[in-house]
Amino acid sequence: MKYKYSGLTAEEVSERVKDGRSNGSLDIRTKSVPSILRDNIFTLFNLINTVLAALVALVGSWRNMLFMGVVASNIAIGIFQEIRSKRVIDRLSIISAPKAHLIRDGEEKILPVSDIVTDDIMLLASGRQVCADCIVLDGECEADESLITGESDPVPKNRGGELLSGSFIVSGSCTARVTGVGAESVSGRITSGAKYIKKNSSEMMRSINKIIRTVSVCIVPFGLILFCKAFFVTSIEEGVTSTVAALIGMIPEGLVLLTSIALAVSTIRLGRRQTLCQDLYCVESLARVDVLCLDKTGTLTEGCMEVREVCRLDDGFDVDGALNAFSSAFPEPNATLKAIRERWSGSEVKKTAVKKIPFSSARKWSAAQFDDLGTIALGAPSFVLGSDYAQISDICEEYAEKGFRVLVLAHSPLPLGDNGLPSDISAKALLVLSDKIRKSAPDTLEYFVQQGVALKVISGDDPLTVSSAAKRAGLENADNYVDMGNIEDEKIPEIAEKYTVFGRVTPNQKLLLVKALKTRHKVAMTGDGVNDVLALKEADCSIAMQSGSDAARAASQLVLLNSDFSSLPLVVEEGRRCINNIQRSAALFLVKTVFSFLLAAFFLILPYGYPFKPIQMTLISALAIGAPSFLLALEPNKSLVRGNFLANVMKKAAPAGISVAVGICLLTAAESVFSFAPEDISAMAVYLTGFACFLALADVCRPFKVWRAAMLAALIAAFIGAVLLFPGVFYIVPLDFTELTVLGVLAVIVLTIQFVLGLAARTKK
Repeated sequence: MKYKYSGLTAEEVSERVKDGRSNGSLDIRTKSVPSILRDNIFTLFNLINTVLAALVALVGSWRNMLFMGVVASNIAIGIFQEIRSKRVIDRLSIISAPKAHLIRDGEEKILPVSDIVTDDIMLLASGRQVCADCIVLDGECEADESLITGESDPVPKNRGGELLSGSFIVSGSCTARVTGVGAESVSGRITSGAKYIKKNSSEMMRSINKIIRTVSVCIVPFGLILFCKAFFVTSIEEGVTSTVAALIGMIPEGLVLLTSIALAVSTIRLGRRQTLCQDLYCVESLARVDVLCLDKTGTLTEGCMEVREVCRLDDGFDVDGALNAFSSAFPEPNATLKAIRERWSGSEVKKTAVKKIPFSSARKWSAAQFDDLGTIALGAPSFVLGSDYAQISDICEEYAEKGFRVLVLAHSPLPLGDNGLPSDISAKALLVLSDKIRKSAPDTLEYFVQQGVALKVISGDDPLTVSSAAKRAGLENADNYVDMGNIEDEKIPEIAEKYTVFGRVTPNQKLLLVKALKTRHKVAMTGDGVNDVLALKEADCSIAMQSGSDAARAASQLVLLNSDFSSLPLVVEEGRRCINNIQRSAALFLVKTVFSFLLAAFFLILPYGYPFKPIQMTLISALAIGAPSFLLALEPNKSLVRGNFLANVMKKAAPAGISVAVGICLLTAAESVFSFAPEDISAMAVYLTGFACFLALADVCRPFKVWRAAMLAALIAAFIGAVLLFPGVFYIVPLDFTELTVLGVLAVIVLTIQFVLGLAARTKK
């Protein structure tokens, strides 16, 4: 196909790219594979474990290095899941990447928007996004600039007209020359305020990092003192192994891995449901929000119009036939004509217009002349009817007050003039149009209300129109609206909580509204336009539609690839699964950390040897903590997220950790009374600690299901089998009657302490 314009040559494109006059990319880049390897291998805990393993190796206690097998497994699983998650994100990012239709070297080429350079010739048609600022060279079209300005009414563009980056062509077609790219474009200037690194808002990771910092600060002095004490009392081998056992007990080495894996699995699951997670922690953020800010267009509505009602003014006129003919007269319909065509396109007999005048913003009407029908016009009643508008003005104003758009269908038997309508044109019907509400919107809004999430609709459209759409979507208190065009910025913090619907909102006002709401709430926001970018970046959780602008997608943590708001409940439920399951599993990891800290402090002061060997701690960690944690972390869980993550975890972990510490302290006291041998004390400590840890596991498994009960039974059987079948490997010696009796009494004491402390933690507000 030959084009009027040949476009740029390859050399001209290369020259502009070198000069920095290219559009550039707004894509979110995932971590590279080397970065994933580095971040999983070179961690503080891995370094500590490696040093401890080296010390154990130096004294020749090879069996006690088994904990490094767990560390290596953790690294391998973490790398595998993160690379798997990266591939899902990269694949979905490629699918969602927009393309531009350009003329280069006289041929049409479809290229990524990042390849656009200044002076490129762009081919634009209905449905395509304007990816850079440009000037219309040929053709006529209407542009939807709502993603830039917030106003949903299409803007006509003719030769010499300016098209703004981020807008969409809704009707017509044109050829345009690129004038502004990247940061020099309108959308680039608006989004420049969002070019900052957003601080991670994950409460889970903040809590886990706090635990890691505490352990890191304490582990070195504890280790040095314990080693010196053991070294001077016993041998260097005993000093190293007992110190290593104490220190590896303090390290919740699988907790960070567990969190990363659970979030990576959520990313993969959501990817299969057409939801792209550009931030691992966004599912947690959305599960915690209590205020959700919604855009009207593309969220509550489908971004198109529908005919809601036909008010017939002349019973003798064939309204259906006239609209069927009229809708087929314009091959590239605008939003209004699309709505009419959707309703009146059933007839197979199509009329051919002998003359037509397309819609323009100046005329506010369009018209077509047919041989057997005469002239049919459609447009704003006051513009079409002139002085005759007074006859129907009351009806039109009544609909307008409800937020609907009213058009008049008028007819004349006379031919269409060159620049105007026939003088005898008369009204035949009123068409009442409105934004088409998404079928899923009412159910989705109801879901969030049931979850205790406050809903706010923030739009650049007229507040009455927004309120009407929100009401039809089923939003409670949709009548409670405000026109932000009359509100000063200083008043925004006062009204943010007061109103439900905000109309005529500027991009900066959206940002201020989100900031005001964030002072008291966790805020999520949906958006699809460049005008939403600043607010999206500020929100605790940001959600963009795939059908929206590149900038909105790049600034958001979640991208709904099907552009369907109803996908959000799935994300909320996935976030709840993550938070609740990780919270439950984290309690198991911290049981070991709590009792290891308490015991280390105890054995620093009193003249007793630390009773555990590293391999014994590995056995307890693997069967009572590690394996069940990973199994529990991946099961379904839709419970509401309540309370603070760290507080919830400690309520579960502290009772079991304290009961173990008390039990081991009493065991050491029994050593003095009954003169138990050190190897007997070590075996008894393993049994007692295993018992307490399995009690903690039983607690987090409540309420019991068949598979949870089976898992608990299998793990207990594996623990008993390990100590009975391989006693030498785990330094387990046979116990006599006295030792078993003491162990039984201590088990009852541990059970009682754990029950009482657990009950107190659950009843404490």
